[in-house]
Amino acid sequence: MILHGYFRSSASWRVRIVLALKGLSAGQAFHHLRLGQHRLPDYLALNPQGFVPSLETDDGTVLTQSMAICEYLDEIAPLPPLLPGDPVTRARIRAFSQVIACDIHPIHNLRMLKRVTGYGIDQGDWARQVIAEGFDALETLVADETGPFAFGTAPTLADVMLVPQMASARRFDVEMRWPRLAAIEAACLALPAFADTAPAQQPDAE
Repeated sequence: MILHGYFRSSASWRVRIVLALKGLSAGQAFHHLRLGQHRLPDYLALNPQGFVPSLETDDGTVLTQSMAICEYLDEIAPLPPLLPGDPVTRARIRAFSQVIACDIHPIHNLRMLKRVTGYGIDQGDWARQVIAEGFDALETLVADETGPFAFGTAPTLADVMLVPQMASARRFDVEMRWPRLAAIEAACLALPAFADTAPAQQPDAE
């Protein structure tokens, strides 16, 4: 497998975490987002959206969208499960994850920040507001969970999604006022699958 990504991309970090949790190996191909390398013809031939990550499987199939890639990896390597428990629990894990994947991350990614700047909106103010509103919801969604992870005693897809988003929040100087989310993050970063796949540990880190 080959993972196409960028060290600072939170979506790429999600997939690196899942690969590590599953004990799966993949080569890495790096595409510098701020230099526009994700918009070059060779990469667009792999992923017509020009987003990272993309995953080339062993047979050459190309998968896109980080959550879809994570669920693919969960299906080919079921242990440890990213979506454990009964149908209600799995639905709650997916809902938590989708708050990040659908409602937080795409509204403050690099493409959107460039766009709001064109409307005279401060990038930092925009990102901080979007992240804070989403984190308020996430904190409530797991308020009654005893942890140490988002939904129990082992990491799930929810934790995979949360930790990179927490790092993004710090890059924008968001005031981290969510104790439950902070505790989840600390539990995750104590694991090599999260710590060793962090942006600063990647070969293309700057």
